[in-house]
Amino acid sequence: MEISVRQGDTFWYYSQLLQIPYRFIVDSNPNLNPERLRVGVRVSIPGYVLTMYQIQPGDTLWAIARRFAIPLDLLLLTNQQIVPQLLQVGQNILLPQRITRKIIRGQTFYSSAVLQRDLRELSEAYPFIRREVIGYSVMGKPIEEIRIGRGSKRVHFNGSFHAHEWITTPVLIEFINEYLLALTNSTRVRGLDMSQFYESVELSIVPMVNPDGVDLVINGLPTQEPYRRNVLAINQGSTNFSSWKANIRGVDLNNQYPAKWEEEAARKPQAPAPRDFPGYEPLSEPEAIAMAQLAGERQFQRVLAFHTQGKVIYWGFEGLEPAESERIVQEFTRVSGYRSVQYVDSFAGYKDWFILEWQRPGYTIELGRGTNPLPLSQYPTIYQEALGIMLAGMYL
Repeated sequence: MEISVRQGDTFWYYSQLLQIPYRFIVDSNPNLNPERLRVGVRVSIPGYVLTMYQIQPGDTLWAIARRFAIPLDLLLLTNQQIVPQLLQVGQNILLPQRITRKIIRGQTFYSSAVLQRDLRELSEAYPFIRREVIGYSVMGKPIEEIRIGRGSKRVHFNGSFHAHEWITTPVLIEFINEYLLALTNSTRVRGLDMSQFYESVELSIVPMVNPDGVDLVINGLPTQEPYRRNVLAINQGSTNFSSWKANIRGVDLNNQYPAKWEEEAARKPQAPAPRDFPGYEPLSEPEAIAMAQLAGERQFQRVLAFHTQGKVIYWGFEGLEPAESERIVQEFTRVSGYRSVQYVDSFAGYKDWFILEWQRPGYTIELGRGTNPLPLSQYPTIYQEALGIMLAGMYL
């Protein structure tokens, strides 16, 4: 919610009045100097929403504040145009309400439009998160990164490299929501204090690497040409795209990285296909390029790429992974029950390239088990398994 500064107000006073940690108010207003607040300037307050209330016979601001357990001065702060002695029956006032529940519903079909809607809601509720468009898909859809925290440890999660693995996106978005909710309410997740993560970790999440492919699987044929015509040709005329793994040009984005790409390309399809075609050269696709540039700019200390399916975690590449990778994956397997595999006869993936490029811990985490796309009935279990991995990925 937003409020207007009154004479004598400070961020510190707001944090005490609303019981919101001071740091989150400061970080929600990066363009304001906490030491020089001007009367009338608008301030964003995280973790609260404003709802409308209509004055009833006999109401007073004091009685309303008591009934809804709102500090009287908070009610005055959010209704500065109201004269308390002149309340009129039928008049509308604003009630500030703390957000105490998750606002994201993860167990649903999750297109790029749903992602954008949820990111807008999260940004409004928790304005201290940072959103940045890191690139655009072939069809011009934004690929967004969300960052939370101010720590020196840079940890990255991503999802939906593969179109029919779109369930990884709501898993990541629900985790963001759970993390933010715990921060603003000073609560714990699985016994862990989330504020320690905010101070020690800068978490980067790209929830949907492949928005064009995800939309193709969920919504079917695009209306735009030449994409409509091309995907029909690649899919041999079928309008069933449930097995589609690639981007809209028929390139497998997780086969796009210069980590033994030539060897991988030699044994994969040689032309655009619903799955596995690595492109005509590495890093030819804008989605793959955006992810590579992001890793170079941010210099992540570890990355977790979420895929489906198999309940397995891949964590090595050519012996270049550091010693700490094994210690970390052991904790991942403990909290999730997943199996860990160090090496596999598959190359050119994002995790492979990250390990090759920086010799830092990188993981491909295959959530759930079954045939992609996994059914939504698995979502609650998948989320709880992934939650433990994500918390451990930040904690260790």
